[in-house]
Amino acid sequence: MDSDDEQKMAMLRKAFQMFDTTKSGYIDVLKISTILNTMGQLFDDSELQALIDQNDPENSGKINFDGFCNIASHFLEEEDAEAMQQELKEAFRLYDREGNGYITTSTLKEILAALDDKLSNSDLDGIIAEIDTDGSGTVDFDEFMEMMTGD
Repeated sequence: MDSDDEQKMAMLRKAFQMFDTTKSGYIDVLKISTILNTMGQLFDDSELQALIDQNDPENSGKINFDGFCNIASHFLEEEDAEAMQQELKEAFRLYDREGNGYITTSTLKEILAALDDKLSNSDLDGIIAEIDTDGSGTVDFDEFMEMMTGD
């Protein structure tokens, strides 16, 4: 595995763990599109559904990390790290309207809620707690970047 692949795996693991709020080792298949959106990935809904069906043959509605990797890596192939960082910078800048270099955790909570309306308040709080490790109530670009890429 080269360092690019390792980086990709770390990024996927971080994303998976963020949405596996119960630490069960499974995430809801409905969250996959949210994760891909959060990572700035474009995807075709029917293509995504076909991949979900392949990786969830029992139709349980849940998927483990390997299944998630199979699906997500399908959409990540063309993306290089630099382009992704640029996309994330743009996304961050959109929400850092005052140009302070950070966004509030309440703004981040709104973003995540908008990306996935199935996340409960406690899911959101868990994700925020994981990101805002210093408890500042704000997320700077580095924390945002780490949340999105696992680096």
